[in-house]
Amino acid sequence: MVAFTVVIPARYASARLPGKPLAEIAGKPMVVHVADRARESGAQEVIVATDDRRIQEAVAKHGYDAMMTRPDHASGTDRIAEIAVARAWPDDLVVVNVQGDEPRIPPQLVRSVAEQLANHREAPIATACHPIHSAAEMFDPNVVKVVLDKHGYAAYFSRAPIPYARDAFRVDTSRLPEGLPAYRHLGLYAYRCSFLKIYSTLAPAAVEQFESLEQLRALWHGYRISVAVTDQAPDPGVDTPEDLEKMRRAFSAGS
Repeated sequence: MVAFTVVIPARYASARLPGKPLAEIAGKPMVVHVADRARESGAQEVIVATDDRRIQEAVAKHGYDAMMTRPDHASGTDRIAEIAVARAWPDDLVVVNVQGDEPRIPPQLVRSVAEQLANHREAPIATACHPIHSAAEMFDPNVVKVVLDKHGYAAYFSRAPIPYARDAFRVDTSRLPEGLPAYRHLGLYAYRCSFLKIYSTLAPAAVEQFESLEQLRALWHGYRISVAVTDQAPDPGVDTPEDLEKMRRAFSAGS
């Protein structure tokens, strides 16, 4: 059994869905559903890291701990790092970052990422991915792809279609060639607390800024990221009003 803590970053501001963490789904705020799933994963502690008192109060009403953080953090990782320093967590503590807009994230996936990190001492970060089976997903820039090395560590993350099947795609981009090791990255991370404490001191990388992928900062500075491969793709998160309505229907149907 791996001991780990879950921190859920939850900002109030959202360009496409303001107040997203507080959106009601089946009688509870979305972020509370995420906290429920995190608790079911076996986490020893679940904390919501927010920049808004309304979120803090809503989370507290449902029995969860919420901590206020600075409003100017550039990423969820920076927000979690503030919590780690404030709590004076030990360097070897495993902290899992669960996105606050994934109210149906499988608890076992949360645990598997914590276990992935615990089992790979050479890496300060672990994450997850699943196989890509469609060309539409492969060529979608909103789908983040990851290429793995032979030991299961991330070689690179990109919004571009990687690895690119040069010969096959020259002829046909409507389907994936058989055997192409294409993986979709899932936005779920486990960190050793020692890494969290130095992350915000690392200079941003050009590839991180152009791809708009914060995990590339760690790779650029030489830190390894171990990747758990799962066969099942979790439900997508909530980014738009349309996504929210789909999620509400899914909860209503009990599916």
